Formats: sequence, structure tokens, C-alpha cells
Amino acid sequence: MARRRKKRIEPPEDHNRWLISYADFITLLFAFFVVMYAISSVNVGKYRVLSDSMSEAFERKGAKQSTSELTEGEGDSSLPISLGKPATSTIEPIVLDHFITEEELRDVEISEEVLEERRRLGRIAEQFASALESFIEDDLVEVKKNDLWVEIEIKSELLFASGDAALQSKATPVLKKISEVLQATSNVIYVEGHTDNIPIETIEFPSNWDLSSARAVSVARELVYSGTNPARLAAVGYGDNHPIADNKSAEGRFKNRRVTLVLISNSLARYGGKDNARTKEVVE
Repeated sequence: MARRRKKRIEPPEDHNRWLISYADFITLLFAFFVVMYAISSVNVGKYRVLSDSMSEAFERKGAKQSTSELTEGEGDSSLPISLGKPATSTIEPIVLDHFITEEELRDVEISEEVLEERRRLGRIAEQFASALESFIEDDLVEVKKNDLWVEIEIKSELLFASGDAALQSKATPVLKKISEVLQATSNVIYVEGHTDNIPIETIEFPSNWDLSSARAVSVARELVYSGTNPARLAAVGYGDNHPIADNKSAEGRFKNRRVTLVLISNSLARYGGKDNARTKEVVE
């Protein structure tokens, strides 16, 4: 018996394929309007620069023609317009009334009292250099002289062990010699402690500030013990904030670890200098 062949049923035709084309068209149209909007946007900054440059060029051109006669062929020339650079203006200095000028400062006479103070500081510096000659030769102490102070710089190696603020026994001779010279003077002395930039962070010294301050106090206390009037002393700790050498090298860190004694001139602050001589001395 012959079998019947089943009739193949064709799928129904999809009438919604137009939606794909429509979606593509809408996407392209949206992109087109975005591009058009971006092109139509005005860069306010560039527009202002262009406007200012053109205005400046026309003003200069007009001023030039009004103040001088046009030569032959000058009318055909034009000034270049600088684009992209803001218009420049000249700032006039502000004149201050009753301001002390350099000429007026030169007219200030230095009193004999101040001149004698400078000479006295020079003699004190020489006394320190003579008393500390052996330490200076070993590059452990340095004496510096200024019109306003005498500075004695002592390397920490001579005074303290690493990371400690207690004076070593070898520090006593140098401080005793310094105290002997100080006792013959009446100036104020600042004892300044300095460290390198390596953090210490110990229980006793949480920072380099603490270490430098403790070292300055130790030196000041020893000077008092050696006979210096404590009313003349002040201890200051600067930590690692005022290096005199590069902390990147061992040699530089060695130079930065120091204690400095600064003997201040009596012409400063409330000590002496009752006339304009003190002003002259400070600005020179």
C-alpha cells in the first residue's frame, strides 16, 4: 500500500522586518544631530581671545595713524593679529608715601657705640678661635663672625653618642673653654641643636625636634655648670629643618648633626642701639 507524502507547510511571512531598518535609520539620525550640535557649539574662551586680539590690533592701528603721518606704501601694510594669546597690559607700580629709600638709609650715620660693638664682636671671635684652635684644626669646631653675632659650630660627634642627648666626657674640655670666653662678655647666647633628616622615633625622643632640643639643653646646662650666667642662655631645637649640607650623603649628614652657639650683638632687640644706628646695622 503506497504511503501518502505529507505536504510541507511553509512558515508564515514576517511582515515586521522593516523595524530593523527603521531602528538603524533612527540611530544614524541621532548620530547626525549629535555631530551637528557639537559643530555648532561655540568655544567661549577661544572666541574671547580672538575678539580681544582683533580689538587690540585695530586700536593700535588707529592710534598709529592718528599720531603719525602715513608714509608711502604704509597704508597697504597691516599689523599681524596674534591669535591664542590674551591681550597684555602694563601694570603701573604703586608708589608708597613716606617709604624709606636706599638714599635715605645711606644718610643714616652709624653711631660710635655700634662701631665699637662690631669691633668687640671681632675681638670675641678671635678669642674663641684662639681658645678652640686644636678643635678647629681637627674640623670639629668652626668659628664664624658677623656684624650682628659670633657663631661657634660644634659637631655632634664631639658632644654626643648617636641618638643620645647625654654629653660625652670628651665634650667637657671644649665647653669649658667656651665658657671661659663667655664669662668675659655680657651678650645673650642662643644654644641651637640640629640633626640630620633620619627619623629617630624612640620612646625618649619621638622626633628629631625632641632630640635637638634635648641636646641644646644639655650643652646649656654644662655651660652653666662651667660658670656661665644662666640668664644669658636660651636653648633652641631646630631638628632637621636647617641643614647646612646635603642629607643624601653620609658626609652631609655628619655636617648637619651639630650644636651651634650664637653670641648675639648687644645692638639687637632690647640691648643697646638707641638711635637709627640699629636700623642701619640691620639692613646692611
